Amino acid sequence: MTAKSFYDFTMKSIEGKEINLSQYKGKKILIVNTASECGFTPQFNELEELHQKHKDKVVLLGFPANNFGGQEPGSNEEIRKFCQRNFGVTFQLFEKSDVVGVNQNQLYQWLTHKEQNGWNDKAPSWNFCKYLINEKGELIKLYSAAVNPMSNEIVKQL
Repeated sequence: MTAKSFYDFTMKSIEGKEINLSQYKGKKILIVNTASECGFTPQFNELEELHQKHKDKVVLLGFPANNFGGQEPGSNEEIRKFCQRNFGVTFQLFEKSDVVGVNQNQLYQWLTHKEQNGWNDKAPSWNFCKYLINEKGELIKLYSAAVNPMSNEIVKQL
């Protein structure tokens, strides 16, 4: 069954708990595919800063993936500890999954197929690509990995 809305998805947290994305109704959501051994990994600092400064306006959801350059080789537990120890990450991380390819997780299928999300057919091109969802659960923007999470380009959308 294909989800019709962002809110129809249930995904597993990095700790293995089911999280129904409908709990985020009425908030903007920034979805990021992450990796621990990437040149963009320092963006965890800015992602956490965005989370701390703007958590009243936006929810950050991180999706670790090993799809680009083998830059996320760790287990869920290793990823969770790495993110907390090195970057103090407190925003929600989900279990490691594929964000591209034949095993692409169901949420990223929705994010990257315009027949499901209404307009976008671009999959992440690298780690730390960002998708912005509005308060109605609609995909409204895609940012490349090079766009800093605390950039005016993102913050002005909140």
